Order: sequence, then structure tokens, then C-alpha cells
Amino acid sequence: MSKSAIYANSKLLVGRLVHCSSEGDKKVLFADRVLKFTSTGKMKRHILLITDFALYIVDPDIDALKRRISLAAVEKLCLSERSDNFLAIIVPTEYDLLIASTRKTEIVSIFVDTTRSQSDYELEVLSSNRFEYNATSELVKEIYFDETEDGTRTRIVRK
Repeated sequence: MSKSAIYANSKLLVGRLVHCSSEGDKKVLFADRVLKFTSTGKMKRHILLITDFALYIVDPDIDALKRRISLAAVEKLCLSERSDNFLAIIVPTEYDLLIASTRKTEIVSIFVDTTRSQSDYELEVLSSNRFEYNATSELVKEIYFDETEDGTRTRIVRK
């Protein structure tokens, strides 16, 4: 499926969601495939949608909404200093979201710009080769990015 097809299909899905939503979503700002890391460490393909009000995680296999996070609930974004695709979306009122996307920089820019324009709040972006995230409400994991001669080695460990 091409990126434009993902966008079109995702836009239709969000259109249905927004139509049923009283949350205020008006426009799809971003749509693409990402790898989402589960609490057990497995990777699963999902579609990440960012609207002017929230982000959505959609399971493309069953065309179902798996998670909705208001942009206002996002405290910060964590990414490595290496040229990899990892991005953690930190949501203190829930559990965090760890994804991998080749469009990581674009996702961060959209988050920062949208948050600033909606609330005059400057979203914190942490760039580090080690950070923690809550894989579930009760499970904290730590992710390490180490430079090797072959590139970047990523380790995810329970804390």
C-alpha cells in the first residue's frame, strides 16, 4: 500500500472517528505505518495518525482503533541521539508509547508545532542515548542506544 493510500484510508477512518467524537479533531496532520513495541517487547505494525487534537494508533489488520491519546496528555518525546528510528511518547496519566518510524523527525516536528499552536505550551523533546518509559502502568523499561562498528545497537531492559 502506498503512502498516499495509507493517508487516504487513514483519513477515512479518522473521518469516521472524528464524526463520532466530541473531542474536537478537525484535521489529519500525519498518517503512516510505524512499528509499535508491546509491553512484552514484540513489534507490531500499526498506523499512526496525528490530528490537530490527538494521536491514534490503528491496527491495519483489523482496521480498528487500538489507542487514542490527546496531544495535551503528552508530557514529552524521547529519542536517541543516533540515526535510528526510535521514539517514545511519554504520557504520565497512562502508559507510554514506544514506536519506530523512518519519519521520526517529521513526527517530532508535527507534535511540537501542533502543541505550541494549540496551547502555547512548548513540548519537551529529550534527545539521549538512554531513557526510561512505562511499557505498562506498572512496568518501567529502560532503552539504551550503543554505538557499534555496524551502526547502533538497541537494548530494552526491565528496570
